[in-house]
Amino acid sequence: MRDSELVEKVQSSINSQCYTRGYVAPVEVLMDVGGLDKRKYEDWRTGKIPYLESACTCNLRKLSLIMKQIRKSAQESGYHPSYCFYGRWGMKKKKDRSRRNVQPLRFSKSGNPKIERAYATHYVDGKRITELKVEAEQKKAALMMEQDTAVDANSGEYELDAGKERVDHG
Repeated sequence: MRDSELVEKVQSSINSQCYTRGYVAPVEVLMDVGGLDKRKYEDWRTGKIPYLESACTCNLRKLSLIMKQIRKSAQESGYHPSYCFYGRWGMKKKKDRSRRNVQPLRFSKSGNPKIERAYATHYVDGKRITELKVEAEQKKAALMMEQDTAVDANSGEYELDAGKERVDHG
């Protein structure tokens, strides 16, 4: 795949993630553009693969291009960087086990802190997060209204004008 095609795929993934969730995760971009298989990602998360880069299907030059494009696009769009801790999946929680006992995952072979942090940084679209919260509240309110109407219909009563008048048909 040519670099220009890869950049287009990265941008498409960024747009899709921001619209759907309000943030961009580099690992998700890698999966979206075909640079990381979902099963290999899950193997990495459970500790079966020592570092993420070894699971990627593209070379380090392409990985570097993808990461640069994510940072560039996020900066141009005004997204805020937010570090995300990636811990190993599949460790049973015990009452005495605290978060610091969760095994952190490695992204790169070198373990360079700058590279590790770049992979673990999500980019947050604050405006979209606000929109998503409003949408969620509206859906919740609509669902509650539907449930109230269903309860009233089952009891033989219905409401007129948002509860101002109740008429009993029973």
